[in-house]
Amino acid sequence: MNKAQRQQIFERLAEAIPEPQTELIFASPFELLVAVVLSAQATDKSVNKATAPLFERASTPEALLSLGEEGIKGYIGSIGLFNSKAKHLIGLSKALIERHDSKVPCSREALEALPGVGRKTANVILNTAFGQPTIAVDTHLFRLANRIRLAPGQTVLEVEKKLLKTTPKAFLKEAHHLLILHGRYVCTARHPKCTACVIRDLCEFKNKSP
Repeated sequence: MNKAQRQQIFERLAEAIPEPQTELIFASPFELLVAVVLSAQATDKSVNKATAPLFERASTPEALLSLGEEGIKGYIGSIGLFNSKAKHLIGLSKALIERHDSKVPCSREALEALPGVGRKTANVILNTAFGQPTIAVDTHLFRLANRIRLAPGQTVLEVEKKLLKTTPKAFLKEAHHLLILHGRYVCTARHPKCTACVIRDLCEFKNKSP
């Protein structure tokens, strides 16, 4: 895929998705961090359903810590891996209080040092909460980048590095959300909606649906 194709792909996606943003509902960097940790192997819809009452009760590290693991489980029991996630939320709340004055840090190193926070989660926080041009490669984005040959790679990190290198600078900040939303609703896993795709003629996927 050449530079001109990539430019057109992002131009068309930006036109089709004029306000690209996460579908997780949050009111602060801390709420976003909690939601992203909970979103691992879970849908944004299921996370939002759980966090709505949770954030009414606990929207700060101190308040979340006061619930304890069992208290948190009462709110997130409908989400997959809720036992380990409750443990992570307690751990990261303690770490934020003790190391960061209860504030979510804006550096990758500090974020990845928090319990339950890996590179993908850190990228989401850096991009969505702090406006940094990072690209979090989730399942949808990994599939899309390989399928359309935008940034083919065998690992998530390889795809991320290729996207950071080849994405037009004007779209770096929004690329993460543009690609995820396109992968989630158009270039879906089993039945991609090729006939409704705005980048059909630019895509290098060989098995387009008629």
